[in-house]
Amino acid sequence: EEGSNSMATDIMTEAGSGSKRGRIEGMPDPGPGQTTATQQEAYYVASQWQLIWWKLRKHKLAIVAAPVLIVLYLCAIFADFLSFTLPDTRFTDYKYAPPQAIRFVDESGKWQAPFVYGLKRGTDPETLQRVFVTVPEEKYRVHFLGRGEEYKLLGIFRTNVHLLSVDDGGPMFLLGTDNLGHDLFTRILYGSRISLSIGLVGVALTFVLGMLIGGISGYFGGTVDTIIQRIIDMIVCIPTIPLWLALAAALPSNWPMVRVYLGIVVITSIIGWAGLARVVRGKLLSLREEAFCEAARLAGATDFRIILRHLLPSFASYIIVSLTLSIPNTILGETSLSFLGLGLQPPAVSWGVLLRQSQDVVTIALNPWLLLPALWIIVTVVAFNFLGDGLRDAADPYK
Repeated sequence: EEGSNSMATDIMTEAGSGSKRGRIEGMPDPGPGQTTATQQEAYYVASQWQLIWWKLRKHKLAIVAAPVLIVLYLCAIFADFLSFTLPDTRFTDYKYAPPQAIRFVDESGKWQAPFVYGLKRGTDPETLQRVFVTVPEEKYRVHFLGRGEEYKLLGIFRTNVHLLSVDDGGPMFLLGTDNLGHDLFTRILYGSRISLSIGLVGVALTFVLGMLIGGISGYFGGTVDTIIQRIIDMIVCIPTIPLWLALAAALPSNWPMVRVYLGIVVITSIIGWAGLARVVRGKLLSLREEAFCEAARLAGATDFRIILRHLLPSFASYIIVSLTLSIPNTILGETSLSFLGLGLQPPAVSWGVLLRQSQDVVTIALNPWLLLPALWIIVTVVAFNFLGDGLRDAADPYK
């Protein structure tokens, strides 16, 4: 009733200023024949999720971040098709080749079909460093939906069609190559599969642990609550990076890549559940004495049914926000461990593994494109933070 009265007050406030603004903020523009009064009525009868969506649309950064994340995950899913080659393919004649541009105008200023120039290794006369120079006499046509190395699309369909391909013998390295001659663009796309999926898988485990342990702590209280909270205090007080290093060092060095991947997911989840458990515990402490909870007890519902079917769904929006904000922390955790050499190891490909080459300052000074995987990490983390910030503002649409 208190929430309904608050919402009614908001509606009356909106009605008083409706003649000035013409519509309620966050709602769609009135359609043909739709009046402000009709909008106010729609606002009054709207569901919780409709109100959240209307308010989320006002957060411009969150609306921009969501499509960016969708594109990143689609690129990870279809990395085989979007890349020009395979991640393990080496171009031994083009080690540390700089990024190339796809050109449409040749050296004489004439428009051409998309092409790339050839590359030739030479020596800089001033620094005596080995560098690559373009060869205008060599032009290699770039083909749309061309043929290349064979792969399995989505792990099911065998094909050799790539989004872009180049004539045989021609180099095409949009983001350059690394010390072994691997195409960096291809490896970033393949690396996003591990770096992006580890956030979702890790958050899934964090969700289960946080909801279960936090729910038990908040609902039962007493000695159980005290024990669980002291355990959470102990976990929170331990510095994150040293704890990651200690747990990652415990992983056997002879484990296969998949097992190491799962081990890192478990490590990040062990650390990440404490924050969510505290949020869940605080909410349950305030809701367990409500009338609907007491009615469920009188109806014969078990404690776990009350927690799972009545209490937890009552603040699902807050849980979604917490999970959205914890995904970038999981991604950064994997990246940090792999960068320090305690996580995934080559030949596994992740953003953290790719950034290990940036530990050498001399290499970065001569080949700065090796830092490009960091750009993908920054964009992903910032996009998740913007989306989480928008969801946090929209989680309580009555404010």
